[in-house]
Amino acid sequence: MKIGLIAMSGIRACDQELLALGLTLPGFVERSKAIASLPSLALLTLAGMTPARHESCYIEIADLDHMESLPRNFDLVAISSFSAQMKEGYRLAQRYQALGIPVVMGGLHVTMNPTEPQRYGASAVLGEGEVVWPEILEDAEQGKLKPRYDARGKEFDLATAPMPAFELLDMQCYNRITVQTSRGCPWRCDFCASSILLTRRYKQKPVGRVLAEIDRIRALWPRPFIEFADDNSFVDRRYWRELLPELAKRRIRWFTETDLSVHEDEALLHMMRRAGCVEVLIGFESPVAEGLDGLELRRNWKHERFGQYRRAIERIQAAGIRVNACFVVGLDGHNRSVFDALLAFVHEAQPFDVQVTVPTPFPGTRFYSRLKAEGRLLADNAWERCTLFDINFRPSGMTAEELRAGLKRVVVALYNEEATRERREHFRRHCLRRALRRRLLPFAA
Repeated sequence: MKIGLIAMSGIRACDQELLALGLTLPGFVERSKAIASLPSLALLTLAGMTPARHESCYIEIADLDHMESLPRNFDLVAISSFSAQMKEGYRLAQRYQALGIPVVMGGLHVTMNPTEPQRYGASAVLGEGEVVWPEILEDAEQGKLKPRYDARGKEFDLATAPMPAFELLDMQCYNRITVQTSRGCPWRCDFCASSILLTRRYKQKPVGRVLAEIDRIRALWPRPFIEFADDNSFVDRRYWRELLPELAKRRIRWFTETDLSVHEDEALLHMMRRAGCVEVLIGFESPVAEGLDGLELRRNWKHERFGQYRRAIERIQAAGIRVNACFVVGLDGHNRSVFDALLAFVHEAQPFDVQVTVPTPFPGTRFYSRLKAEGRLLADNAWERCTLFDINFRPSGMTAEELRAGLKRVVVALYNEEATRERREHFRRHCLRRALRRRLLPFAA
């Protein structure tokens, strides 16, 4: 069979004014380009476990849009999409269904909405796709695809993870390539729509398999920039103390997501920087303590550590590692004062990067269920608004319009040329020089 793997990637926003700002503000443009250029690791992984008798073809939706006509020489099409692009994905599935080409769709959104794909002529893949992919291929060969392939309740063992088919990518089209070391996160925030919806426990890929993937990427791209596609990388410090020295030998640069507890381990920070860590993304979520209370489903972990926020940024950046500080405005506990509080925090703490979004009711999250039960959703099934920037709920401490206006105000204030340059210069003058004096910077500085 010839299999078309179509990734519905890219930045989406319904708010045209915010979208226009994103095209002009330096800091916003920079981060948007990084996110938009990430390939679909899920599809590359499925291609990697596809028997050699089949031919796999990887396509980004943006490339498909530029083609004169829809590619028709497929025996099976697999579409991976997030909620914001889902309706576009369903329209694509209908086009292929009209051509008589079977389609399977999977990911977080489909797992939370298992009956939707069938309405558009596609089969649904629920849970971790690796579990059922061999069965899908076998059924497709026989022309007997089932309406649903359900892997929920079954855990895929990352020790058996296949080598993703990185060779399918045109490396010139990407500024970073993704590698996964773990799935899951112990904190389970109210609004989070990450891999915790696919797996019930935190699990890690063996160090040897991670290194093999990086070596494969290095064979295709001599000086790669790696983004570890983890929800929370440094949960198991022993694992990383084994992995980091090996990363250092490979002379790569990399980025990952973590929680702020990493600042407590100075030795680990030094190992990370020597191993090529350039930046970490941390979900601080709120610049005021009130927004953190009750945010997590298991314990008030971030609320208890609110007093450490500025110190955490200072210590991490003093090791020569940039901090991308992520905040969500409009949480329960926030009122209109949160915008000034956020601007003041960023001005004082000076993280290298800042990411500001609004609470987003992704399907399957506790946040979505709670808002629906409270009658606070503005529109149900408005998946196109699951962009992190479009508002689809009634905030508790302000109106939706006040939240929209406040978001735009902080976006302009944080991402304009002067503010972006100020944060960059702070890092270069104070943090990099300090790291150089302590001999923490490797070749990748």
